[in-house]
Amino acid sequence: MLAFCTGAAFVAYGLSCLRSESMTAEFRRFGLERLRVLTGVLEVLGGLGLLVGLVWPPAMWLSSGGLALLMMLGVGVRVRVNDSLVQTLPALVLMLVNGFILFASWQ
Repeated sequence: MLAFCTGAAFVAYGLSCLRSESMTAEFRRFGLERLRVLTGVLEVLGGLGLLVGLVWPPAMWLSSGGLALLMMLGVGVRVRVNDSLVQTLPALVLMLVNGFILFASWQ
């Protein structure tokens, strides 16, 4: 259930990253405009991978590990631009959730 919800959330968030003006502004604020599309695509693919991983475990391992790494980088970006804990918390929680999914699915 956790992988399904997280996968669906990443698909939605990734699509938002690709299409939303507010996300374009966020990446501009981070100084990472050129990485917005790549980030959105990786989030969509990772989310879909979590969903596929419900029936094919290697996709779960790859996707959860990749998304945990992507969110770790997101936390680093938030820290670098001096965002508040409240602004950083979503990336931190999603990093931990995907780390947990990776660990739990590896067993």
